[in-house]
Amino acid sequence: MRFTGLKLSKPKTVAAGFPAVVSSMRHILQEMNAFRGMQALLKLNQKDGFDCPGCAWPDPDDERSSIAEYCENGAKAVAEEATTKKLTPDFFAQHSIAELALLTDYEIGKKGRVAQPMFLAAGATHYTPVSWEAAYEKIAGHLRKLKSPNEAVFYTSGRTSNEAAFLYQLLVREYGTNNLPDCSNMCHESSGVALGEALGIGKGSVTLEDMYEAEVIIILGQNPGTNHPRMLSALQRAKANGATIIAVNPLPETGLLNFLNPQTVKGVLNIQTKLTDIFLQVKINGDMALLKAIALLLLQEEEKNPGTVFDQDFIATHTLDYAAYIQHLRQHQLPQLAADAGVPLEMIQEAANALLHKKKIIACWAMGLTQHKNAVDTIREVVNLLLLKGSIGKPGAGTCPVRGHSNVQGDRTMGIYEQPSASLLNKLQEVYGFTPPQEHGYDVVKAILAMYRGDAKVFMAMGGNFLSATPDTEYTAQALRNCDLTVHVSTKLNRSHIVHGKEALILPCFGRSDKDVQQGEVQFVTCENSMGVVQMSKGNLHPVSDQLKSEPVIICELALVLLGSGSRTPWEQYAQHYDHIRNDIEKVIPGFDAYNKRVRHPGGFYLPNCTREGQFDTNSGKAHFHVADVLTTPLQPDEYMMMTVRSHDQFNTTIYGLDDRYRGVYNERRVIFMHPGDITAAGFQPGDLVDLYNYYGQTERVARGFIIVAFPIPEKCTATYFPETNVLVPVNSVADKSNTPTSKLVIIKIKSSTVKK
Repeated sequence: MRFTGLKLSKPKTVAAGFPAVVSSMRHILQEMNAFRGMQALLKLNQKDGFDCPGCAWPDPDDERSSIAEYCENGAKAVAEEATTKKLTPDFFAQHSIAELALLTDYEIGKKGRVAQPMFLAAGATHYTPVSWEAAYEKIAGHLRKLKSPNEAVFYTSGRTSNEAAFLYQLLVREYGTNNLPDCSNMCHESSGVALGEALGIGKGSVTLEDMYEAEVIIILGQNPGTNHPRMLSALQRAKANGATIIAVNPLPETGLLNFLNPQTVKGVLNIQTKLTDIFLQVKINGDMALLKAIALLLLQEEEKNPGTVFDQDFIATHTLDYAAYIQHLRQHQLPQLAADAGVPLEMIQEAANALLHKKKIIACWAMGLTQHKNAVDTIREVVNLLLLKGSIGKPGAGTCPVRGHSNVQGDRTMGIYEQPSASLLNKLQEVYGFTPPQEHGYDVVKAILAMYRGDAKVFMAMGGNFLSATPDTEYTAQALRNCDLTVHVSTKLNRSHIVHGKEALILPCFGRSDKDVQQGEVQFVTCENSMGVVQMSKGNLHPVSDQLKSEPVIICELALVLLGSGSRTPWEQYAQHYDHIRNDIEKVIPGFDAYNKRVRHPGGFYLPNCTREGQFDTNSGKAHFHVADVLTTPLQPDEYMMMTVRSHDQFNTTIYGLDDRYRGVYNERRVIFMHPGDITAAGFQPGDLVDLYNYYGQTERVARGFIIVAFPIPEKCTATYFPETNVLVPVNSVADKSNTPTSKLVIIKIKSSTVKK
């Protein structure tokens, strides 16, 4: 364990601006020459370019900036992916697995692109090069000797394109299993479950145009300045149109305070846009109590003047269970709800007043809501509030779960789901002539448990860094080690290549920015953003190695070896030209009629969305109110609630650097943010080195060597960066219904460290 020299400054009060431009250019030039960098950036998020490998925030439907239709972290993502650094066989010959394991995730990621397929034999200390043909035979050999296809697990990252995701689920189901866990299981699974139950579709309902029209935007459990920076431009435009913004979060995030748009005259002149009008600093998981308190205040006003606060026509026509919800709401007391939320009642009243006579209300949220035991109930409570106001299915109003990785929503649309619908399976059988498996498969948590038990013996990942993304790191590491074979389709080296099964393969693939040429013709893939727009993505950079293959080609070539002549699927045709894949997607997946034609239209097309159109695809045909109790977390005097967060130099498990500029933390990631009063009460001082412990399920988990940083966070609440503290997140502590790990509420104890600086 190495400490790199923590430096602290005051947290920033404004996001983006000139420092973001400087940071973007610095990261680009560290990874490639200026010409290659500009080649990439000028095509990033353009209608004739490639989709950002970072977040899923949508691109404008109308005009896009021809210079910079990207944010600071988008530029960092491109720098990371399009780097000209590459790992040849010499690198792997010179560095053993044991040596690589000593590196931090940041150091591993900065080594460069994997330049050829690599194989780790049983008992070997070094990866060695392997041909593509031998790699496919190795995978097929392991899969064929399993007692059941259900002994294999096929994971998907949100970077995977629609075409690759469709082929992957097709291969896996033709092989004979629904074991298709994906990164959504760890982030917005709770959103999908909640929205599906309440409204009939597990996706958000709003568009960017709705954001611009909204009267009130509520942002809960989300840090857009770091995780979705281009959202700030949409919020700025909404503010210019008169919107009120309410931010709900345990941390005062810079990106929700003020914004300097470096592409505007005001931004260049250092004229800030204030974003948040009302900041409600809830304690960790205080959101449910807060939402109920707001609803109760609105109910009191509605009862004084019936029909002036709630949209009674909408409620009567389009909803069910309103009476039960109101009866439940009346059982609560405002002082107790305010205490459970950790927010003064007068501030909650201010938020309720902002909503009182407004109908165009949008609720945005991210993992600050989705990664709790009661996540589904809390998101249902968000929907309750919107239903009371009739704020769904009309311009300027609706739900906005802000997805993380850039095609995580598209992967689910394409059938990457361990619980497939009967309609999807029937279509696959109709089009491809095989009988798909009916039994539900493993999600991420169930897959980890199965590998740990020895019930799953082969693990294959289409992208991602599974070990660093998942909970209970030591437990998950052992689960991967128990496998006979682990396979990773990857662009760069990561921790999951170093913690491996008895045998292991790394299969290097194109990134979004790489030019993909098949049969002499440049190909494109497609992605679906957070608001349901499907658009093309065409890389323009020369790949760093001629040994790289595209994900669709890797899947097709593996399928030909594994399934052989018994498959009726035209795998060879799919690999030759991706139009053939899209032609068959439209036969299977609803909403993709004339796919090849419509996706070639600049900007792509919107998928159907019943909620956006004011319809609800539930069994009743109506939206449902939901009744759930407030969940509180009792703590012992020496216990704290911990949530995991990203730094500003990070996207998911990819660490771009060691700085968290907005929070004023530099050159170090092993820190724990604590309330100053808690630091003093525990007998510590800022700068002390501590170890963090979790004892869930009578199992001791420990993360050693964290530096205390005083921060304006609620008392008894703490925050740490992931993946460093994923080791503390219990694998079997999950959200009800969605089975998502509860990474936003981990009970910890803090003790003086046994580690020396």
